[in-house]
Amino acid sequence: MKQIAIIGAGVGGMAVAYDFAKAGNKVVIFEASGAPGGLAAGFRREGWKWSVERFYHHWFTSDHCMFGLMTELGLASKVVIKRPVTVMYYKGKFYPFDSILAALLYPGLGWGINKIRFGLVGLYLRLTSNWKPMESTTVDAWMRKWAGDKVYDEMWRPMVVGKFGERYASQVNMAWMWARFHARTTQLATYEGGFQQFADDFAAKLKEMGVEIRYNAPVQQIKPAEAGVTLITSSGEEHYDQVLFTSSPALLAKMAPDLPESYLKGLLELKSLGAVVMVFSLKHQLSKEGYYWYNLPKSAGFPFLALVEHTNFVSRENFGGEHIVYAGDYLETDHEYFKLSQEELQARFAEGLKKFNPEFDPSWINQTWLFRTNYAQPVPLVNHSKNIPSIETPLKGVYFASMSQVYPWDRGTNFAVEIGRRAAGLMLEAD
Repeated sequence: MKQIAIIGAGVGGMAVAYDFAKAGNKVVIFEASGAPGGLAAGFRREGWKWSVERFYHHWFTSDHCMFGLMTELGLASKVVIKRPVTVMYYKGKFYPFDSILAALLYPGLGWGINKIRFGLVGLYLRLTSNWKPMESTTVDAWMRKWAGDKVYDEMWRPMVVGKFGERYASQVNMAWMWARFHARTTQLATYEGGFQQFADDFAAKLKEMGVEIRYNAPVQQIKPAEAGVTLITSSGEEHYDQVLFTSSPALLAKMAPDLPESYLKGLLELKSLGAVVMVFSLKHQLSKEGYYWYNLPKSAGFPFLALVEHTNFVSRENFGGEHIVYAGDYLETDHEYFKLSQEELQARFAEGLKKFNPEFDPSWINQTWLFRTNYAQPVPLVNHSKNIPSIETPLKGVYFASMSQVYPWDRGTNFAVEIGRRAAGLMLEAD
């Protein structure tokens, strides 16, 4: 029987704990916050039946790793599947944009050859599994060559700029875009009670299996030992046969300074963006049309990348009749949004809400919540495969599984489960 420590009680870390506990090992999870869930964690105020995620989340019906795990846990019956409407902005109006057919009707492309090229490119990316050659070129270069300047500039460049900023938009490789076409579905899913309820239910299952989860228990340092690994915590030193770290590359580099210099350098060279999200509780529905997800070009003056009206996906009756709206952005951590106060950001974002409903007035706001994280979106540059850190680090007994390693897939709980269980397999096989 192995003694295993997992740093981080996100969905990926809990998936590893599940596999280890099933194999009869002793597992301790160290979580710096007061609850499980990681970036998918949520909050619930009085009068709400469901929680609201701090950083908006949903599943795609193609998220087989996630749904497979829930089936094993006996929780699949709590999955809720719907088909909300995603829209794209064009000249002051919003148009459905959640399928190839809807996109073909989008007026920004005009008619004729551009729509044919867009349709063929979308179909190819959806059907092909040969993504590896695409990482040797950028989204910008590949799309301009095969879809054309008009299609790229109208359809995809605003999204890539919004997602990665002007600094990285022209550097992101095409395999990342392929993954979005290839894996995403128009039907979306969530969990009865919200993602926090799923995390709580998962944590309860783990405790039944004998897994110990320590909340408000940050690890200060990971050190090699003569046999195994030593963790330094606020309560002292603890020894384990193996340790899995599930947070950011930069934090691993800080926490495990005994890693070889080449591995540390690789961790610190990985690029990522942070996220700033404000959650609004409103008295009235913002979207009269009932739209769920708005893709927004920053060139049009929107103060955020995406607006998500959560209660056009999940019934507002779960939130005491309140309308829940997210306004969020992926940003470099030196952006002013990481420094502005909640009141300052609320005023700026609330002004932007008028673009979605001219009748909106600040008096509609019941309450807001502001969430920021420095690590939310890895940036995959050209030939990114060679930059991915190995799950088994050079420090014996220390393993690393994070969203920076799920490439070419984008971050998300489904791929956290996939890489977590892959890490568990490697750890179980190790001597």
